[in-house]
Amino acid sequence: MSNPKKFVEEHEQLNKILKTSKRGFFSIVTGRTFVIFILLAIQIGLLFLGFDWLGRRMHLFYGGSTVLAAVMLVYLLNTRHDPTVKLTWCVIVAIVPVFGTLLYIFIKLDLGHRAVRHSIQRTILETARLFPDQRQLMERLKNEDREAYGFATYLKKNGFPVYENSWVKYYPLGEDKFRDLIVELNRAKRFIFMEYFIVSEGHMWESVLKILEKKARAGVEVRFMYDGTCSFSNLPYSYPKFLRSKGIKCKVFAPIRPLVSTHYNNRDHRKIAVIDGRTAFTGGINLADEYINEKVRFGHWKDTAIMVKGEAVRTFTLLFLQMWNAEESHRSYEQYLLPPRDISQPANGYVIPYGDSPMDDEKVGEMVYLDIINKARDYVYIMTPYLILDNVMSSALSFAAKRGVDVRIILPHIPDKKYAFILAKTHYRELISSGVSIFEYTPGFVHAKVFISDDVKGVVGTINLDYRSLYHHFECAAFLYGVSALEDIKEDFLRTQSLSHQVTMIDVRHEKWHIRAAGAIMKIIAPLM
Repeated sequence: MSNPKKFVEEHEQLNKILKTSKRGFFSIVTGRTFVIFILLAIQIGLLFLGFDWLGRRMHLFYGGSTVLAAVMLVYLLNTRHDPTVKLTWCVIVAIVPVFGTLLYIFIKLDLGHRAVRHSIQRTILETARLFPDQRQLMERLKNEDREAYGFATYLKKNGFPVYENSWVKYYPLGEDKFRDLIVELNRAKRFIFMEYFIVSEGHMWESVLKILEKKARAGVEVRFMYDGTCSFSNLPYSYPKFLRSKGIKCKVFAPIRPLVSTHYNNRDHRKIAVIDGRTAFTGGINLADEYINEKVRFGHWKDTAIMVKGEAVRTFTLLFLQMWNAEESHRSYEQYLLPPRDISQPANGYVIPYGDSPMDDEKVGEMVYLDIINKARDYVYIMTPYLILDNVMSSALSFAAKRGVDVRIILPHIPDKKYAFILAKTHYRELISSGVSIFEYTPGFVHAKVFISDDVKGVVGTINLDYRSLYHHFECAAFLYGVSALEDIKEDFLRTQSLSHQVTMIDVRHEKWHIRAAGAIMKIIAPLM
């Protein structure tokens, strides 16, 4: 008989091997990789079954999609969309009827927007009663200056009154605005409201943050709001908690979350700073070092802004509170609005701060630009980082030049987005052949959003000449009429032009073929970009 001890040891070793192999098999079967493989195999199988089913019923699918496309094309042609937008959707639906129709329905359903739309419209209605009675001023404008009266009437109907006694200072560079912003923040005694599209850690933001923290400790109410895309790229997701620990009230507009919604297409692109209801800033300048040329990204960064003091600050205060209070159950406004007699600042001309929202059917930003172009007598000078135009804006610029108006546009020579630069070039031939002068700022990137016309009217704000700004984003600006700062704006434009290269038809004809081809293709879907 063999050794019993040895037999027992061999038996135990065999059991251990069997148990290990069972555990290994079990871990493989329940492991993440195996599960993913099985799910992938199931999906591939279903896909082949779908193709097989579809192949045997292709005539039904083809006929159905043709009828669907025809119905959608008729519907689209009868909507109130801009002709360029209609064309884009018609092309998409004609090429891919089922996908195009579903995409259009998805956007029209306004998923994620309805509650936001209702909240913002409610705050706008609440604040309408807080604007001053301007019947006497409007009557005086009607009698003295019909052109100013026309602008004021349109903007007032959309909730943005005209103000006298408002002084404006223009900043031709981000670093100029930054210096005065620091001074004004240090002077704050009651409250600081700040709303920005981009916030990025660096010298500029850290300088501002130190003041906000100091003021919050001193009892000044500090509210800070930024767009949710910063959480995606520039700031940690938990950054609001960090700011609140310093006594700063903080909100993030539409933070990026893994939810299917059209809400994320509408960003808060505004740049607003309000100090004590007496001073306000707006313009293209965000809170990041490239905007003040502390950091070089696309050559020299050319940006602009304005500071407003006086009665017009009231609208900037309410614009901020409208957005801040959109999700608040208890909303307060009056305590932040000073009586006009306490904030009047003797100055010439009129100032009309205004906002533009994608939540209504009124394109205020585009209407103001179009009115300036269509009523220009001598000149229209424009600085914009992007030139992605709809049919109406393109026609207005061309027609103004054809009727003898000196139309000049300054764009970047070094772009921040290559696709936007390529799309801008698709408009060069039509505009230049119509008499529009196009310049590219050779030292670097132009981020300014400036209009000036006939030495008497202008706009400085956040609104670009592209579909994003004119259709999809929350924006703000100030319409300036007869104010002294217009002289500084014109002087800055001409100085910037002197540093720029004028694009000619020779340049257009010698553009690389692949750039022209890419632009032609992207132009088809430009309204959706």
